[in-house]
Amino acid sequence: MAEEQLVTFNLGSEEFGVDIMGVQEIIRIPPITRVPKAPDYVEGVINLRGNVIPVISLRTRFGMTRVEETNLSRIIVLQVQTKVFGIRVDAVTEVLRLNSEAIEPPPPIALGMDSRFIHGVGKIGERILILLELSQIMGGE
Repeated sequence: MAEEQLVTFNLGSEEFGVDIMGVQEIIRIPPITRVPKAPDYVEGVINLRGNVIPVISLRTRFGMTRVEETNLSRIIVLQVQTKVFGIRVDAVTEVLRLNSEAIEPPPPIALGMDSRFIHGVGKIGERILILLELSQIMGGE
């Protein structure tokens, strides 16, 4: 039986998951340098061991209200094909395995989010996990 290994995180009361294969590392929020003329969801860039990588505010990307950083806020550094970028999340919750049988296609209304960002919905008991389509987060090429 196929299963996906996911890193799960929160944005407000919603819980999301990304495929662990795309996750390079999870870091505390370092200083972020603003970038002129970047799309509003690009918070800026960070220096990660000499590599400059863009940071996406998932809240802004998904049309959610921005919130103040807390000591639980993290940046999940992702690699999608050749692109490396970070997504800012409110809190990283866990790493878990989910059977592919527990994953359904996204609902047609796509939970008030742009459906191209969602690759499925995972169910773990009473919890609903929104599984993100990483290739679309950075900018849908």
